[in-house]
Amino acid sequence: MRNNISYDLLVFIGRFQPFHRSHAAIITAALNKAPHVLVLVGSANTARSTRNPFTAREREVMIRESFPQAGAALQIRAIPDYPYMEDLWLRKIQDAVKAVAEPLGATRIGLVGHFKDDTSYYLRMFPQWSLVEMPNYEGRSSTELRELLFEPSVKGNGNGTRMLLESAMPQAAAEFVAEFSRLPQFAQLVAEHAFLKAYRQQYAAYPYPPTFVTVDAVVIHSGHVLLVERKAMPGKGLYALPGGFLDQGERLIDGAIRELKEETRLKLPVPVLKGSIKDSRVFDDPNRSQRGRTITHAFHFDFPAGELPPVRGGDDAAKARWLPLADFYTLDGVMFEDHWHIVTAFIGGA
Repeated sequence: MRNNISYDLLVFIGRFQPFHRSHAAIITAALNKAPHVLVLVGSANTARSTRNPFTAREREVMIRESFPQAGAALQIRAIPDYPYMEDLWLRKIQDAVKAVAEPLGATRIGLVGHFKDDTSYYLRMFPQWSLVEMPNYEGRSSTELRELLFEPSVKGNGNGTRMLLESAMPQAAAEFVAEFSRLPQFAQLVAEHAFLKAYRQQYAAYPYPPTFVTVDAVVIHSGHVLLVERKAMPGKGLYALPGGFLDQGERLIDGAIRELKEETRLKLPVPVLKGSIKDSRVFDDPNRSQRGRTITHAFHFDFPAGELPPVRGGDDAAKARWLPLADFYTLDGVMFEDHWHIVTAFIGGA
């Protein structure tokens, strides 16, 4: 039974990686405050990783099955990330809310959420909607649950960890995660989690967490973009830009060209490559890499016409290929880290 209804529609934005009881408690409270609740599932266009292990559709299923009696009162929409175009992300949120609110005639709209840390800043970005702050019921954390999820004991059916996860998630979500843990995708995430844990351990004793500097090459040639397939973790098997860590004593542009040549065997002379630079830019989303704080400097090399030079994978790249731009745009959500967004920052969206 709903009491003190003062809203027509309440909106809940989150990543839900995974969906847990604190999330469910907020939705339950929202359904008691308004006749309609819209859940916006963020990071809908990210490749599967230990930070984002579940697809938008998988998270939608977990949420929907956790509220089987809600019916049309609970609506769910997927929202993609745009780490370097925040205005576009805001517009996607506004469009999704408008698409749900208008048919319902909803004018009294509120945004529900919990100020957990600096990542909750987005709750202040929608002054047109009232903010309905909720407590962090049971103090659950998706980050902590992911750490438990990918420990080897889970795959080995470790009872303590399994029971803790089950207690932290609604039954439907816990059942989904249990079945997901039987799939090859889960095994790859477990391996990647172990790799990243060992990677971070290398600098765990440092007085301050290090900031890594990388370089990436966006090579556009005759309507094609040059991509590589990653040979190693993290992101093994994903398409990525040619690039890597900057060497000591190396200038940024020299590092970008070195990595480009090592990973693609591109035979174009260095002076030709330097003369084809159209733009460069820094990409510094704090969450762009799971290895640690990593700032990359990307260079856009542009060749408007001509035959495509031969390429082949080398060094850290299993393969290299020229991909038509029409095909590249379909890779949103399946490329390594933020590389799709880096390319589109230079050449525009689809």
